[in-house]
Formats: sequence, C-alpha cells, structure tokens
Amino acid sequence: MIQKILIANRGEIAVRIIRACKEMGIISVAIYSDADRYGLHVKKADESYYVGSDPLSGYLNAHRIVNIAVTSRCDAIHPGYGFLSENPELAAICKRRGIQFIGPDASVIKRMGDKIQARKAMIDAEVPVIPGSEGNINSLEEAKIFANSIGYPVMLKATNGGGGRGIRRCDNEKEMDSNFDRVISEATKAFGSPEIFIEKCVVTPKHIEVQVLADQHGNVVHLFERDCSIQRRNQKLIEIAPSPQLTEDQRNYIGNLAVKAAKAVNYENAGTVEFLLDSEDNFYFMEMNTRLQVEHTVTETITGIDIVQEQIRIASGIALKYEQDKITHRGYAIEFRINAEDPKNNFLPSFGKITRYYAAGGPGVRTDASIYTGYVIPPYYDSMCAKLTIWAINWNDAVQRGMRSLDDIGLFGVKTTIPYYLEILKNQNFIDAKFNTSFVETHPELTDYEDQLPPNIIAAAIGAAIAANEGL
Repeated sequence: MIQKILIANRGEIAVRIIRACKEMGIISVAIYSDADRYGLHVKKADESYYVGSDPLSGYLNAHRIVNIAVTSRCDAIHPGYGFLSENPELAAICKRRGIQFIGPDASVIKRMGDKIQARKAMIDAEVPVIPGSEGNINSLEEAKIFANSIGYPVMLKATNGGGGRGIRRCDNEKEMDSNFDRVISEATKAFGSPEIFIEKCVVTPKHIEVQVLADQHGNVVHLFERDCSIQRRNQKLIEIAPSPQLTEDQRNYIGNLAVKAAKAVNYENAGTVEFLLDSEDNFYFMEMNTRLQVEHTVTETITGIDIVQEQIRIASGIALKYEQDKITHRGYAIEFRINAEDPKNNFLPSFGKITRYYAAGGPGVRTDASIYTGYVIPPYYDSMCAKLTIWAINWNDAVQRGMRSLDDIGLFGVKTTIPYYLEILKNQNFIDAKFNTSFVETHPELTDYEDQLPPNIIAAAIGAAIAANEGL
C-alpha cells in the first residue's frame, strides 16, 4: 500500500486529496510557489516544499516535481486536475524514477489526449462518435472543403485539447475564416501543439459524462453519469448526478458505453467518458478525461464511494472491491463551482482579499474549498475558489436545498458566481429539468440581480439610520 504521496497541485483539489490521505493513514506532501505560500493546502499537508517564485512554472515542471518526490521519499504522485494531470511526460518520468503515478499509463494519457486517436479507438470499439475529420486539418482551404462536405455548423477543436479550451463553433465560411487561425493560436498556447480537427456541431445538446474506475486486474465499473449541460463557453458551472433528464434505459446504455470505451484502451484508475446527447436522443462520444474531474464530488455523494481513495488503492495494485451490480445511487447531488468572477460584468475575474468567509452547512451539504477569511485569491490561477455540493432525495428538494445552501454562504471582498447560481435555480426550465448546453446564452436575464452588500456596509447603514432617527 502506498505510504506517502506528493500532490502535484494546489488549491481545493490539493486539500481534497490531503483529506483522503489522512483518512487512509498516508503521509501527504504539498508543493507551493510564492503565490501559494499561505495556501490552505500548505497548512494542511504533513510536509510542504517550495517549487519556485514563479506562480506557474513550478507546478508545470515535471522533473522538478518528481525530484521533490524522490528526495522526500514519496511512494507516489497524485496530479489532481489541471496543470500536469493529463501530461504523459509526468507519468513517464514517474515510471522511470520508481514513483507510482496515480492515474493511467503515459501511453493511455497520450492516446486519449489526442482527439484523433481517441476517435479512432472509439470507432474500433463501436462506440458512436460525432461525424468529423479522420485526421488533422492542415489548412484553411482544407477546413472549408471538409466543412462544406458535412455541412455547417461545425466545431474547430484542438487535437490535444481539453477543459473547454481551443474550441470554436463556425456557422458559415465567414466564421471559419475568422476562427481558424484563432483556434490554432489557442491550441498552441494552451497545449503546445497547433494541430486541430473538425467535428460536426451537435446543436444544443445535453452534455452527459460517465465516471469510470478501472483496476490493474482488468475490472472496470461505472459510477453512473453526471449532467454538465449548465456551462458557459464550454466551461462547466453546475454539475448534477445523476442526470434528471435521462431515463433508466438511457442511464444503463451510456454507462455500458463508458465501460466499453475504458476497456478498449486498457484504461486504469479513475477516468471520465464524456458524451453529447442530441435532440433525437443519440449519444456521441466526445472525449475521455484521463484524470480526476472537478465534479467528482456529486458522484461520491450519490454512490457513497470515495473516488480519490479508490484512485490510491488502484495505484497500490489493489483490486476494486465494488462489482457493477452492487453499485447503487440514491437521490440527486448538485455541485456549484463558486468562481471569483463578476457575472454582471461578463464574468470578469475578481481576484483579491477575502474579507469574510463562512461556509454553508446543514443536512446534505458539502464544501470543498481552499479559502478562508483574510486569504488573498491570486490572479495567476483558475478563478474557482470553492465548490458547494448538495444532496437531497428528489430533484425538487435538491433545487430547494441548493438555494438555501447558496444563500447560507458568506463570501465577501470579491465578486462571485453565487448570486448568479441563485437566479439559475429560480428559473422554471431548470426547476423542470429541461435544459441543454445553450441554457446560459439563452437566458441573459439571469445576470439582472441585485448585488448583495457586505456585512460591514449593512451594519454601517443601519447604524447611520439609527443615529438619524435618534437625532444624534
């Protein structure tokens, strides 16, 4: 069994992994830059090591991270999500240096990270894929010819992309002209490769993904699906498990597809197979994320399975203790990504000092966060500062609990997406569980809310009013 783990990440996911380690009696090791010197993951880990003054390069230097793991006598590295989590180089270096990488083999990461190779693997496994180019598109003229052959709208996508980046929709040749070089630039900056391909655009689909676990002994199971349709510019905002929009037959079908996909590439550890569901109830494979997902919390909530602990057990060579027919789900869970952004100002990032913070509580409420009162959110990383996950026995109760829990949170000093999510929960389409990936763009009125005033301003206003009434 693994005894000591270096967490090659920061923020709330690092804290999440540290908690799993503590419950398993495993020593946790954090890394940090100058920007993270006072981060919660540094405070909570058993040991912590400095990776450099630059806020990003330390977390992206695979050799330096593995060197720290070796010198601190770690058995394994957990990459979390983001940074190097889907970089095959880190997994390969770990293998050469005798460090267990908590994730799939480097060859699988590379294969599934290349969207062209992933499509081919799924086609060979008879998993339905979105119609698209068989290989990379090498020129604007080639892109236009292929787009005309399958018909607009189409999606230009980075071949090595993920996380909603390096994607542009083109509804006609004019948009192809304006987006082609832009996607190449985005792909090169974000993923180090200019390669792109084209897929037919599935208009207003539902975004459904399936969590899988696979051990070193050939056992593969799914932990049901998550509905990630509430998103903005391909970035997920709210995730739900299970999807309130699927029938039981659809749930079983997509779960079996995900297992088939994982077996087709000899997958190992935790992974997510993502699908699009069109208006005619056709499922299409979109991509496979070879890492832990941000939204793993909703799956844990409805199944009772600790996915991070399972990752560690799998990496230790232990067989899955769950058989598919013994895995059940109960109720509904909703995760809200609490981002430091201003929805009323085109979701502009809102970094700075948190002047007051207290988490939501009560039955069926879980908070994953890396913030605290006085913490300064640095401007160098993703804007997500906390995740709120709620559970209730039925969908209507889950919506109501979500509203109560979001209202419970006190987070002042920066703008957040909390009031925006409250507006979403009031929307009748959401209440009726009738939404798709176009929900955010077709409901611009949801940003027309009143800003919540910080407690000190409210107190000052009340004090002024009392003084005025008393004639002081």
